[in-house]
Order: sequence, then C-alpha cells, then structure tokens
Amino acid sequence: MYDVFLDAFKDTITMVPLLLVIYIGIELVEYKFGSRIIAFVQKAGAAGPTVGAVAGSLPQCGISVVATALYTQRLLTIGTLLAVYLSTSDEAIPIILARPDKAGLIWPLLLTKMGIGLVAGYSLDLLFRKSNQTILDHINVCALGQDDVSHHHEIVLDQEACCGHSTSPSAEHFNPREIFLHPMIHTTKIFAFIFAISLLINGAVYYMGEEAFGKLFLGQSFLQPFVAALVGLIPNCAASVAITELYLKGAITYGSMIAGLCAGAGLGILVLFREEKEKQEVFKILGLLFGISVVVGLFIQNVLKI
Repeated sequence: MYDVFLDAFKDTITMVPLLLVIYIGIELVEYKFGSRIIAFVQKAGAAGPTVGAVAGSLPQCGISVVATALYTQRLLTIGTLLAVYLSTSDEAIPIILARPDKAGLIWPLLLTKMGIGLVAGYSLDLLFRKSNQTILDHINVCALGQDDVSHHHEIVLDQEACCGHSTSPSAEHFNPREIFLHPMIHTTKIFAFIFAISLLINGAVYYMGEEAFGKLFLGQSFLQPFVAALVGLIPNCAASVAITELYLKGAITYGSMIAGLCAGAGLGILVLFREEKEKQEVFKILGLLFGISVVVGLFIQNVLKI
C-alpha cells in the first residue's frame, strides 16, 4: 500500500509547478481581459451562442457564473447559456496542460466542446425563438441605456468564483491577492483533488486488478456516458478533475469524458439555483444540459468509436 501512496504522490507533485504557472497565467488573462469578455457575452445578442462557446472554452472558472447571472436577468438567451455550459471544461484544460505528454489532447477537446456548444446553442435558440425574442429586445434596450431601474445587473454580476475571487475583474486596479494568492490556493486544492483521485484509482487497480477496475466504471458499456454526465453535474471542480483523471488513466472513454465535461458547468449551477426565480426553468436547463451531454457522449463513444 505504501508503493500505491508513493506512486500517486509522485504522479501528482510533479504537476504542481506547471499548475501554478498555468493558474497565474489564467488569472492575469482574467485581470487584463475579463471585463471585456463579460461585455462581449452580454452584448452578443443573436450571435450569443458563438460568443458563449468561445468564451466558455477559455480556461477560467468564472465565465459560467457570469453567464448564469446574466441569464437570470434575461440578458442572455437560453442557447447562449447552454453554449457556455457545454463548452466549459472547468479544470480539465489546466490538468492536461500540466502533463506535457498529454498536450495533444487539448485542441481536440476544445474544438469538440466548442462545436457542441455552437450547434446546441443555435438549435436551442431556434427552438425557443419566441421566448428569446423578449430577451433580445431586452438586450437592445439595455444597450441603449434605457433599462428598467428595477434591474441591478452590477449587483447580480458581483458573484464569486472558486477560491473567493471576483468574477468581475478590473484592469484598473492591480490586486496581488487576486493575481498570486488565489492561484496558489487553487493549485493547492487541485493538487489535493488529483492526489486523492490518483490514490483511489491506483489503490483500486492494486487490490482489484485492471479488469475488475474497468468493470467498476462500466468498461466500454452503453451506460458509461450517463454515469459520467451525472458526475459532471456536481457543481464542484472536483467533478472535472475526477473525469479528466479517469480518462487519462484509461478508465473511461473519450465520449464519456466529453459527456462528463459538457455536463460540468461548475459553480454556474449553484448560481442558477440561487438566483433563478422560476425554479421550473432551473430544471429545464439541467435537463437540457444532461440530455445533450449524454447524447453527444453516446454518439462519440458508440458511433465514432472514440
């Protein structure tokens, strides 16, 4: 058992320096361009799914939170919101980047999820075009500065992402705490998640054997994308860490990883439950997110055989 612990620790500790550099880089991008990204998403209008899919693909945890807050104020269409959710990969990109031997997976993953976000986003906006017209009219009114005073967009947008940092960064004031401290905290948390998951996987393989371990995660079965998507719905970055690690260690298929990461909207789901007044809307969005993720995962796994 000591060897299992040591192997998991060695596999994980080597990722820490790269993870820290990656998270500091992400924080600097958010600091410099975060407000512009938010403005682009908010003003996208009918082109929202394109902007949402691109913005969601950026490795920053705050975009799903911001998109959700905007949607609850009816400043985004449902297609734009789902495009953001489906293209967001949460912690998957930094984890893969921290393993140079796996770097070739980055572009296929990003392009796959962006494509899913685009197709699903525009399809949903077409399906819900009547209700979306009201939202688009509202966005145009806001753009003209004629919004209803009852809407408090700045308050709603003042949400916190993981590790307590703001989702509305400002390039006007340099904040060392935001730029350096939060990446260090986040790196520590992700290290703990990866180590725990690696220890569980290595321990299971050691005690059960590789064949039995494969059966535990349903092998190549039809149901695997369903299970992965359910895990992805958990509103915590540990879910994307677990899904990514399971794929990298060969426990789940690429299709199942895509299903899990598409369903993973991170803290955006918590904000949706908290801020959305029409609770049936919450379950409609969750149902669409889960259904699209599973269908795409099944198609990739069973039709494309990936």
